[in-house]
Amino acid sequence: MSQIEYHKKKSLSPKWILGGLMIAILMIASSILFLLYPFASKERATYFTDKNPILFEGLQQGNALIEGDSIFLPLSFMQEHIDDTIIFDEKSKSIIITTSEKVIQMPTDSLTFFVNQKPVELQVSPLITKEGQIFVAIDPLLTYYPIQYKILEDTGAIWIQKNGDRYFQGEITVEEVHQEKMRLRTEPSLKAPYTAEISKKESVMIEAEEEDFYFVRKENGLSGYINKKYVKKNKEVTISISQQSKTVAVPKINGPIQLTWEAVYTKNPDHTQIPQMMGVNVVSPTWFSLTGIDGSIKNLASLDYSKWAQSKGFQVWGLFSNSFDPVLTYEALKDFETRQKIIVQLLHFSQMYQLQGINFDIENVKQEHGSLVTQLMREATPYLHEAGLVVSMDITFYAGENNNWSSFYERNKLAGIVDYLIIMAYDEHSGSSPVAGSVSSLPWVEKNLQNLLKEVPKEKLILGVPLYTRLWKEQQKEDGTIEVSSQALSMAKMKEWIAERGIQPVYDEDSGQNYIEFYSEEEQAAYKVWIEDELSLNKRANLATTYQLAGVASWSRLFGDQTAWTAINMDPNKAVSQK
Repeated sequence: MSQIEYHKKKSLSPKWILGGLMIAILMIASSILFLLYPFASKERATYFTDKNPILFEGLQQGNALIEGDSIFLPLSFMQEHIDDTIIFDEKSKSIIITTSEKVIQMPTDSLTFFVNQKPVELQVSPLITKEGQIFVAIDPLLTYYPIQYKILEDTGAIWIQKNGDRYFQGEITVEEVHQEKMRLRTEPSLKAPYTAEISKKESVMIEAEEEDFYFVRKENGLSGYINKKYVKKNKEVTISISQQSKTVAVPKINGPIQLTWEAVYTKNPDHTQIPQMMGVNVVSPTWFSLTGIDGSIKNLASLDYSKWAQSKGFQVWGLFSNSFDPVLTYEALKDFETRQKIIVQLLHFSQMYQLQGINFDIENVKQEHGSLVTQLMREATPYLHEAGLVVSMDITFYAGENNNWSSFYERNKLAGIVDYLIIMAYDEHSGSSPVAGSVSSLPWVEKNLQNLLKEVPKEKLILGVPLYTRLWKEQQKEDGTIEVSSQALSMAKMKEWIAERGIQPVYDEDSGQNYIEFYSEEEQAAYKVWIEDELSLNKRANLATTYQLAGVASWSRLFGDQTAWTAINMDPNKAVSQK
């Protein structure tokens, strides 16, 4: 049997245990301290890259080009940060700048640029290209934009400031306690890389603050975060850049605009046969239309008609259309040269026919070409205003993407360019609709109007109203399907049709209009009509008044009868009758 030996184990002394615990605690504490204590980073970050960095809104935004004594900015910088409406016209190799008063064309590598087609000579070209990039001289731009610039010492940065920029003056107020703490950091933390050193009494600009840090900028343009306790905050500075602008005088109208379009397809109407139109103060004859990709315009205008209209107290706003041809529109509007040709012709016609305004009726355009329509308006408006003309444009309600009749309009941009937008608030159900319905039900108009007013100021919006009614016919075919067709009738013709059949209209709550339904045994067909009459037109005028719109416009004069002018008269003193 084996013998087992037992040995008594010697116990550790309390001193050893206590010492071990202390060491463990110190190790844990030092680890936590190492993790949490903000040891300053010694890494230096590169602030500006390459030559002539552009400093704008606190960041480097590309690089400028310096040729001799001239500074050039990348066109891409101007488009992204200063004016997104600047375009480069490929055909003329020019950039086009538009303001409320001027159209500026700056050709590449030329000592001449043009302001409203008048040449301006320079010592250096305002536009140059280098390595495939377009650069524009900054000095000529100062006339058109509220910006200023300075070249910063040491770094050579081009600091661009815009009107309204704000910052606080600041001063470093303490001795350098630790060099690391007197550095500007890329983030509000000492752990972040630094961009520059800073010293006591150095002047800085305080551009922002975040928690315990200020974001400050040195006079050489370098910037970063520094603890607030090292900086004294002084007075606020606001950049103020004034620009001269002149007010353009366009013909004024007392009270709401009450326009009616005069549809001219081949020849002008005999104005001696036109009855009195109570309340109307503007007529817009459809005289001018685009006919060629070179920008040529068909002209049906009549000086005799214009003189007659003005003798009756009407302003005459000649209408220009794109002939509703999407291909023709694109080809004619894609180049600066042809857009200018269109504008020059309209100016010429406005003088020939003594016009007070031009109404642009551009429809059926591909969505991707909508910017060309906007650009035409940007370039046309300064010229037309200079000639003392009112500029208006017809638009539709929004009706979804890739809709040639709706989605190409850049409504909010157009509202900032022209004097008035006229919303063609009709053809809710067009003539080709597969189902019968109102031309323009009142709830449909109001709902879409409310949405449109989110983009267009009420004082710039004119409500277009229909003076025609669609007579719908539903007839069952041999295969059992229903064939739907329609025809547009004037107010007088519609009343005549109703009277011949002895039908009594009823009020339709859903459309807010009088309605009739008639079945013809002879034709085995059902007729439906949502009537445009005194009731519906009165409601439309009241809608324009309720939403404080600039006025109403009616399509077209020929469709209306004498009751129409009384019904849509927006004179606040008129008698208003509503169901």
